[in-house]
Amino acid sequence: MNYVIHHWSFDPFVVIVAITVMANELGLYRLRQHSVLSRTKRRRRNSFVFYGGLAALLVSICSPIDYWSSSYFFVHMLEHVMIMFLAPVLIVAGAPWIPLMFALPVKTRRKVGRFFYLSKKARVFRAIGHLVRSPWVAIISFNAAMLLWHVPALFELSERNQAVHVWAMHGSFFVTGVLFWLQIIESYPMKPLRGPTWQAGSIIATNVIMTLLAMSMSILTTTSWYSGYARIPGVTLSPFADQQIGAAILWVCGDFWALPALIFIFRRAIADEGSFSSVIDRLTGRAATPTLESFRPQRVPASTPTDRLEGTSEN
Repeated sequence: MNYVIHHWSFDPFVVIVAITVMANELGLYRLRQHSVLSRTKRRRRNSFVFYGGLAALLVSICSPIDYWSSSYFFVHMLEHVMIMFLAPVLIVAGAPWIPLMFALPVKTRRKVGRFFYLSKKARVFRAIGHLVRSPWVAIISFNAAMLLWHVPALFELSERNQAVHVWAMHGSFFVTGVLFWLQIIESYPMKPLRGPTWQAGSIIATNVIMTLLAMSMSILTTTSWYSGYARIPGVTLSPFADQQIGAAILWVCGDFWALPALIFIFRRAIADEGSFSSVIDRLTGRAATPTLESFRPQRVPASTPTDRLEGTSEN
């Protein structure tokens, strides 16, 4: 129980989260003045999901998870999963973009909108935005961040330098996580830019990469990769066993998020296409599956006396 109660800390990020929540509530209040009840309820539900993502970030940074991550590698892996998967999924699903924008005063909001969408001076920003929102940039950057920061030299650099640890490692995990999940989950007003085939492929590819990384740190090696976890006072768990547990967390969590994500994609595809067989036809590029009606013989209408008379007169 002491592991849960003790070693909570205050991080300046708490202030950022508090300001974000207040801005979101202000935006929700202003939108409520001009919206129908159904949309107001939907935004409120989304806000709870968004706040859940912010809470996941706070827990990963301010709770004993962050404290013990410097002593146990497997706790560090749990922290990475929360920052890279859990928090981004909830924030993207919460779709806070419109409420946060409406937190700005009307005149400021219009000036910002005109500048970024219409001004020639903002062409560079628009180009960067299109590049960052690219599906391939999202999946490549997401997996690159996951792989590169587990290279021993970079991982130990982040352990020695707190700025690198917080802003470079954790920052890249979170940002690439948001970009990746924007390609999977609709987050109004943004929609995924690719269809279910690409989405399912990206999830499977990412899951395979996570599994290979976990295997490399556990069953494909016999030594600990990270010297920083060796000879820590008070830690009796061997560094290699610690690394194996961390790899197991990465492995299990990879399957834990991938399967629900695939089910979510197929259910949405079925809702769009109308049936499971139609989804399979689209994924495989086949023609639409014939219906039972197409196999039934066509009935020829019986000829009437008038038809027979007309036929006789033509002969």
